[in-house]
Amino acid sequence: MSSPWQHVLSTQPRIAGFLDRLAGDPPRSLLLEGGTMEERLALALFWAARLMCRESSPPCGQCRICLQIADDACRDLFLLNGAEGSISIDTVREVRAVLGDPPAGQGPRVVILAEAQALGDGAANALLKSLEEPRPGNVFALLAPSREILLPTLVSRSFVLTLGWPRGGEDDPGLQEWLQALAEFIQSGRGVWLEWTGRKGNVDARRADAILREVQRALVQAGYGNPATALARLLASRLDVVAVRQVGVIVENALESLDAGANPAVVLEWAAIRMWNLLHK
Repeated sequence: MSSPWQHVLSTQPRIAGFLDRLAGDPPRSLLLEGGTMEERLALALFWAARLMCRESSPPCGQCRICLQIADDACRDLFLLNGAEGSISIDTVREVRAVLGDPPAGQGPRVVILAEAQALGDGAANALLKSLEEPRPGNVFALLAPSREILLPTLVSRSFVLTLGWPRGGEDDPGLQEWLQALAEFIQSGRGVWLEWTGRKGNVDARRADAILREVQRALVQAGYGNPATALARLLASRLDVVAVRQVGVIVENALESLDAGANPAVVLEWAAIRMWNLLHK
């Protein structure tokens, strides 16, 4: 049986190496951003196994602890997955109630909050209390597409590692034209954006997903203060930290709508209009 983190060790070797070195003195809270949702979760499970596995070269992927982590059956692993729905304050409180007890095994207890942008404000504040008043033996891992869509107070208390992003659309002229049209629309409210999205059959779910993920990439660049694309430069110059986070939430909601089968053109129109409103409020 292969471990769920085996593949990501080859796709994200830099981050895997960082995690291996961090294991000697693990941060209380780790934030993994960037990459894909699947890569973030696989690396979080690798992190949990690296901290708990007692073999000579952890994580071995074959011992009882590693197999339990792979099956989400480890007593010292709590996996709250925002991809499956919002993470409620009651769920966070249930986890917090256990944190005062020592871990069942020899390693730390690991709490993974996958797609942590699904935390409601109440749940995020409850989690923040655990980060501000850490109990020995507990380690948190927050996973999100970008730090900008999380509460800044959660980010400030976390050690942040940024995964390599999937290859962008630099070699896709069609995608670049869509991104230029989006940048023009959210800056001026004019251009061909609404004409293109309004043309029947002009955009499918795959194209819409690629556009939205390029917006995510631009947000990360803007957040780093190193915008490399026209869209990233526009966002960096016109949005403050709060507005960048709001754009991140808009994009996440749009991607969720695509996954649910919503009309791609309508999703792109909605997202663009929301972004235009933020730039011009």
